[in-house]
Amino acid sequence: MVDRDFADRVAIVTGAGSGIGAACARLLAERGAQVIVADLDLDAAEKVAADLGENALAVGVDVADPSSCEEMVRAAVSAFGRLDVAVNNAGIGGPQALTADYPLDGWASVIAVNLSGVFYCMRAEIPAMLPAGGGSIVNVGSILGSVGFAQSVAYVSAKHGLIGMTKTTALEYAREGIRVNSVGPGFIDTPLLSALPPEMLGALREMHPLGRLGRSEEVAELVAFLASDRASNTTGSYLLTDGGYTAQ
Repeated sequence: MVDRDFADRVAIVTGAGSGIGAACARLLAERGAQVIVADLDLDAAEKVAADLGENALAVGVDVADPSSCEEMVRAAVSAFGRLDVAVNNAGIGGPQALTADYPLDGWASVIAVNLSGVFYCMRAEIPAMLPAGGGSIVNVGSILGSVGFAQSVAYVSAKHGLIGMTKTTALEYAREGIRVNSVGPGFIDTPLLSALPPEMLGALREMHPLGRLGRSEEVAELVAFLASDRASNTTGSYLLTDGGYTAQ
């Protein structure tokens, strides 16, 4: 029997055109949610939404643009009448370089999408959740929100900041019925990694005690748990799904 944790609920998933975001959108839809499939690549979002059927709507969004995030939320409320769940997943990897050599435009882009973009999304999502008595926000972070990684100063900084932002927002809205949590995936087998040389992919696999990369569907299961009433006593948390990476 399929769980229907999200029957009669409306969810937004950003970066839902592929990878973790698409897996989250699919799982929420399977469990009964009406889903806004949001992505910078509208064509990719439309393909995912088409697979999900009439209870899904594709929306183009640039999370680095506050007005675009606001329009995304308006589209959700206009189409489905409310907002209950938000999965803020959109992100980019950025350049790889030592800190002193890191390109300024790369820093600006990564911070704009991976940190400011989550803030802009929450800033638009929270007011839409309040009239319904609350909701659940899950911010997709990374293991690199808790450890360092050479030549990735912008990404690591953004993901560390995301955890602090998640905790602060959780404290602010706990009494309003809005729970806010974050997840920390390890390296996941997504299109973001598919362009890497085979030897680099092999090295990444060996960094995880389980000996493999994670799967998007595994991250989606954790996201769905946090978004559901099964996690009703969980807010302000940062939960890892990393194949043991950070236990070393």
